[in-house]
Amino acid sequence: MIPTLRFYLLLVLGVAIAVLVAVFFSQAMGLGIMILYDVLLLILGIIDSYRGKNYRIEVTRSPLARLSIGRDNVVELTLKNQDYPAKIWLRDDYPTIFSVSETELRATLSPHSEQTLTYTVKPQQRGEYQWGNLHLRQLGRWALVWQSWTVPALQSVAVYPDLLSLRSLSIRLALENTGSMRQARRLGLGTEFAELREYQQGDDLRYIDWKATARRQRPLVRVLEPEREQTVMILLDRGRLMTAQVKGLKRFDWGLNTALSLALTALHRGDRVGFGVFDRDITTWIAPERGQQHLSKLIESLTPIQPVLLEPDYMGAVSKIVSQQTRRALIVLITDIVDQTASAELLAAMSRLIPRYLPFCIALRDPQMDSIAETSDTLMLPNSNSMLSVAYSRAVAIDLMAQRQAVFARLKQQGVLVLDAPVHLMSNQLVERYLQLKAKNLL
Repeated sequence: MIPTLRFYLLLVLGVAIAVLVAVFFSQAMGLGIMILYDVLLLILGIIDSYRGKNYRIEVTRSPLARLSIGRDNVVELTLKNQDYPAKIWLRDDYPTIFSVSETELRATLSPHSEQTLTYTVKPQQRGEYQWGNLHLRQLGRWALVWQSWTVPALQSVAVYPDLLSLRSLSIRLALENTGSMRQARRLGLGTEFAELREYQQGDDLRYIDWKATARRQRPLVRVLEPEREQTVMILLDRGRLMTAQVKGLKRFDWGLNTALSLALTALHRGDRVGFGVFDRDITTWIAPERGQQHLSKLIESLTPIQPVLLEPDYMGAVSKIVSQQTRRALIVLITDIVDQTASAELLAAMSRLIPRYLPFCIALRDPQMDSIAETSDTLMLPNSNSMLSVAYSRAVAIDLMAQRQAVFARLKQQGVLVLDAPVHLMSNQLVERYLQLKAKNLL
């Protein structure tokens, strides 16, 4: 039982009445009236609290699905009221390490009504977490006290990579498959036979199927489409550089989200997708398969993995690919680049893949480096020490970006595809580059 503001105001009113009685009559009478008043008020508060047990609202939390890291995940609470108006204060016992939109929820329900309250949580780490009980307060009918109780709602919830983004990407790919992908199938595109159609003015004569033309007595041409069932191998670095925090998440989490977006896209396009996670050794190896059920296997296998403070062995990871994948494949390595010296092994490893494979190096850039490098002199603080610190940070950022570009230039000279983008934009940009490669039949 928790007294309300009305209870305290009535209590003050009783004191004021007792003081007036003591002034105009006697102190003993005033004291007696105050005691009697307080006891009566306390009894009314107890009755108000006891009666509240008979018309408590019902509260349930909707089953929590798998949560997405770094995204606002909606939590729904359903409130059902009985015969009387109800004023509610509610707190959910969510994991304390989550960012939350609202720590307390309030609602007013009319009789025989139902209401849904929502709030969002934003996990910053993957893993298993325990959700606690629901803690409620309901205002008594006389508004003298709050009736408080706890609703058991213990639940274990898993935080996964960015599944919300994958769901949106899946819908987009499905729409493309039914629309623009049909339009993309045209004469001479790709190497896999799709259909025969009648010759039209302007068609390339090289694609006329002379045997079919002779059988049907009219010119027919072959329509080709990009070859399906190609192989995409994804290598994800989980070494020291991937432990850094970038925009609220570890760089490894950004890399994992990017890798799964690419895997989803490749599986939608009919390719086989394999996966390797490495530091000093290949710690996780998933052989290439095709089919949408393979994505679930990838998500379940990769979700528990965390980055470690070890230097990655690029040459060892590439050697594993060479020994396991004999046919030509797109080899996508997701990592980050610091400078030319630290990237020497990366250059050597990627060059080993040429020309048998199509290597693709993905560098996850911290957008804060861009903002520091682009800081204008006019924005520097007037304090000399501050100006020196800003100028030094800017010089370091510009130098690091120049060294990154030098590494990328060397990779491109060797025939390695390169994509350098801020971590939060990488997934979309990599998906677009992959679709371009498929459209041009470069795999």
